Amino acid sequence: MSTSPLLTLIKRLKSISDIGLLYAKDEFDRERYTELQQISFDMLEQVTGQDMETLHAAFPPASDYPTAKVDIRGLLLSPDKKILLVRESTDGKWSLPGGWADIGYSPKETVIKEFKEETGLDITPVKLLAVFDKKLHPHPPQPFYVYKMVFLCEALSTDLLKGFDMLDVQFFDIDHLPELSTNRILQSQIELLYKNHLEPGIPAYFE
Repeated sequence: MSTSPLLTLIKRLKSISDIGLLYAKDEFDRERYTELQQISFDMLEQVTGQDMETLHAAFPPASDYPTAKVDIRGLLLSPDKKILLVRESTDGKWSLPGGWADIGYSPKETVIKEFKEETGLDITPVKLLAVFDKKLHPHPPQPFYVYKMVFLCEALSTDLLKGFDMLDVQFFDIDHLPELSTNRILQSQIELLYKNHLEPGIPAYFE
């Protein structure tokens, strides 16, 4: 089951209102787009459970054409095929190392930086495994529209050192995964990534 179709429609409504306010010349049109924008905020508040102050802070007035946010993560396996996960301090649950794409960093540079910060490891990305559209997967409701890129990574160092904002970093067997931070990664996604990596010749998964 994918993320609520209603939430996707609300995000589209907000995007349309943002684009309208960005380019509209007529004051009456701006008034209508402003009303549509407020309606989208009201609906986001109800669907996501986020308060209005948090939503407005997360969505400042658009200064350019609104686009999807990009989440970049990496799959790294130990020699015995266990999966490296980090335990998030925000919810105490586990995820693949990674985070939001940073301006000024390529996807490759982002995943290298995130691994170093979160696990202490130097790594190299060797293959793009998947590009997920979060709306097609049962993640918890989230205000942003998000694409998720996951790279297969190889370790260049061996000493694990949890980052300052991580609670722990460990390897786990695919059949004994801990409780996952489902806003960041799902078990079904990890299983797909793991399977695709182990079967040679399978191209990157995308939606």
